[in-house]
Amino acid sequence: MRPTVVVMVKEPRPSRVKTRLARGIGSVPAAWWYRHQVTCLLRRLRDPRWQLALAVSPDAEGLASRVWPGDLPRIPQGTGDLGARMARLLALPGPVLVIGSDIPGITRTHLARALHALSTADAVFGPAPDGGYWLIGQGPRPAPCGFLRDVRWSGPHALKDSMESLKSRRVALVDILADVDSAGDLYRRKIAAKGLIG
Repeated sequence: MRPTVVVMVKEPRPSRVKTRLARGIGSVPAAWWYRHQVTCLLRRLRDPRWQLALAVSPDAEGLASRVWPGDLPRIPQGTGDLGARMARLLALPGPVLVIGSDIPGITRTHLARALHALSTADAVFGPAPDGGYWLIGQGPRPAPCGFLRDVRWSGPHALKDSMESLKSRRVALVDILADVDSAGDLYRRKIAAKGLIG
């Protein structure tokens, strides 16, 4: 059975997606950026080594959406905080990787490295510079009770808390990648792409 790579996506509606980015560039440009980013990401990550799937939000609108490719399986994210939603996705038959959709730097090589890490670890994380993470993955072994509960999301403790929720399981870390949350993140990404900063 092939591994599953689940991309968490939201409907790209102005004022409902990338709200922090919208504060800097406007809600319509932020929604446009997000739609374009996800379209490019999905195109780039297709690979016969894994099944690509979408975890959609809002559930009903995302399941019926014409925005995303119609050939990719869709799973409703459902209710609860980010931890509850990711824990449900990671309970799919493994190995499973779950990634965010606002990280322009993700490549197939990053995903292959994470899946390889699961050959010797129970779980894998792709850290982000802000203390969070862009990827979480789990092998076939079920997660322990309390997995991803009491995590301090959207802050510098998210990765640490998530790893602690795995108790004594073997955890691997892979590449550090940054998401785009604000206009400053987007500006730095554009400058970096031009080779002006590292």
